[in-house]
Amino acid sequence: MSKRYSVLEYLEEASGRFPDKIAFADPDEAVTFRLLEERAKRIGSALSRILPPRSCVPVCVPKSVKAVCLFMGSVYAGCFYSMMDLKQPEMRLKRILDTLDPSFLAADRETAGIVTSLTVPDEGKKGPVPGGQPHILYYEELSASEIDESLLEERRNQAADTDPLYVNFTSGSTGQPKGVVVSHRSVIDFIECFTEITGITEHDVLGNQAPLDFDVSVKDIYSGLKTGASVQIIPQRYFSIPTQLLDYLTDHSVTTLIWAVSALTLVTKLHGFSYKIPHEVKRVIFSGEVMPVKHLNLWREALPGAEFYNVYGPTEVTCNCTWYRIDRPFSLSESIPIGRPFPNEKVFLLDEEDHLIEDPGKDGEICVAGTALALGYYRNAEATAAAFVQNPLQKNYPETIYRTGDLARYLEGGDLVYIGRKDFQVKHMGHRIELGEIEQAMNAVAEVSGSCCQFIDGKIVAFYTGGLAKRELAVRLKTMIPDYMVPNVFVPMDQLPLNKNGKTDRRRLEEDYKEHRC
Repeated sequence: MSKRYSVLEYLEEASGRFPDKIAFADPDEAVTFRLLEERAKRIGSALSRILPPRSCVPVCVPKSVKAVCLFMGSVYAGCFYSMMDLKQPEMRLKRILDTLDPSFLAADRETAGIVTSLTVPDEGKKGPVPGGQPHILYYEELSASEIDESLLEERRNQAADTDPLYVNFTSGSTGQPKGVVVSHRSVIDFIECFTEITGITEHDVLGNQAPLDFDVSVKDIYSGLKTGASVQIIPQRYFSIPTQLLDYLTDHSVTTLIWAVSALTLVTKLHGFSYKIPHEVKRVIFSGEVMPVKHLNLWREALPGAEFYNVYGPTEVTCNCTWYRIDRPFSLSESIPIGRPFPNEKVFLLDEEDHLIEDPGKDGEICVAGTALALGYYRNAEATAAAFVQNPLQKNYPETIYRTGDLARYLEGGDLVYIGRKDFQVKHMGHRIELGEIEQAMNAVAEVSGSCCQFIDGKIVAFYTGGLAKRELAVRLKTMIPDYMVPNVFVPMDQLPLNKNGKTDRRRLEEDYKEHRC
């Protein structure tokens, strides 16, 4: 097979092989591969007439087929896209727009009011476009434009596989979101390996859970385009109603779930399998947080014929850098490994003095090198220089690595197991403690359904869900971890708050705790 240079080759190959097959669908609309290609070319032609190559196109529509069409249309124009989740706080959206500094926004008639309010500059500040505000381009007009094949070909001839494909924003420690810029080459390099390892083919139906501005969705979108699998875009509201969610999976014959851990545990926490089991699901791939073994066991019990994969990696390494196929039962006290590197990704551990760790049992920071690395942070050279650095082990030529800030250790067999964040490592009572180790112990308690530990004002504070009294939980933990690791404060909750990407919202927990208990 010849080398691919653009993700558009995935779309065009799928359109040629499966022209009338459903490519993407949501509850309101479906498009075939041929229709998606045509619509994307219409959008791309319109954008090419007004935007120079390698411009950013903020996409301001809901999670939907429309959004995917705008993504592909932006790429046909030789540009790149950035999905805007309009349900986020207005202040954060404005900060994202300040970073992107776009000339145009892509919206639809339904979102026009929200988008217009975002482009009005705050008093005393200039708008994102000098002397004015970004112009709004409407999906309805863009998708009805005439296709200009010569203009699209001209844009294609100017392109390189290192051009940006998308910008996804992550939370910055300063409160300013950071835009991770990912190229075509990085996505192609990853998706080729990902689909082969997990066995996704044209016979599959992927059930998209992740927001489209979160990199988990990249695996849904481009696995579908690469293999010819259909992608069902599941509305976010369904993930708070397990019966509706399970009906959707069965009604649409979904075979593959590439979901955040929180989405999977929601089903088991609310006893969804007592209502219905989606028997056609044959592949479950999870990431984002540590999967509690008790919930994994419930999923494996419900779907004994399915394959389960734990994948790991931050946005900056294009979705994932390691994978582990679960091929045995795990006890509640065990951690599920994050496994070994994907092909063509170099993953290694460095200690605090930047020495290479190769022996089992020693903790080190996960560092990654290879084609899958992001290009850096959009219009943020300082943050890019701090995170994407020269490999300290390599003195002879330039080799960029990404320092994840995550800690891991090798098991005896060579697999990696995630320990926690470097910034979740605390010094307490003279001991260096991994908060993740306490969370693992709490999750091993049968009555605990979820947990999160924070170090607040010199105390270890444990937030947890489940029907167990605080005193009893403390007693149980003393049989599992040293006394100095037992939390000082226990806070039972009905549910742990989640951020928009489905991970435990640690910042909100700390803020609420300080507000109500200090």
